[in-house]
Amino acid sequence: MCRNIKPLFNFDPPATDEEIRDAALQFVRKLSGTTKPAKRNEEAFERAVSSIAACARELLDSLETSQPARNREEVAAKARERSAMRFA
Repeated sequence: MCRNIKPLFNFDPPATDEEIRDAALQFVRKLSGTTKPAKRNEEAFERAVSSIAACARELLDSLETSQPARNREEVAAKARERSAMRFA
């Protein structure tokens, strides 16, 4: 799967529509094999991004957990630490 798509569930504050759209865009790019579609495919590409973003929002809104919400800053800091150790 695409490494650029980050988990969006169970964060405080919740995922924004922009974050969900960005993840949908990455997914469609991965599936289509292109970062920018040809002119004649732009409409289908955008329709797919919008549809996947809507499904992702519906999924995130309907998921439940008993775990406390994670803090975005803490998760980002841990990821930076792992990256620094990995590429040091």
